[in-house]
Amino acid sequence: MKNEPTASEIIDRLGGTFAVAKLFNLAPPSVSEWKAKEKIPEARMMFIRLARPDVFSTAAREAA
Repeated sequence: MKNEPTASEIIDRLGGTFAVAKLFNLAPPSVSEWKAKEKIPEARMMFIRLARPDVFSTAAREAA
């Protein structure tokens, strides 16, 4: 998709590293690694797109 938010932006919009780790039942360092690599695993991205489409909206980008 064009002008898609970065992994860091997505994680921040979801409430930060700890919130995303809790969402996926992961240790926070795993999510921190996603931010460092700027890559969220594809299966996790699919879930985020379905569960939280608002994260990808124009309004979310402008609020960030």
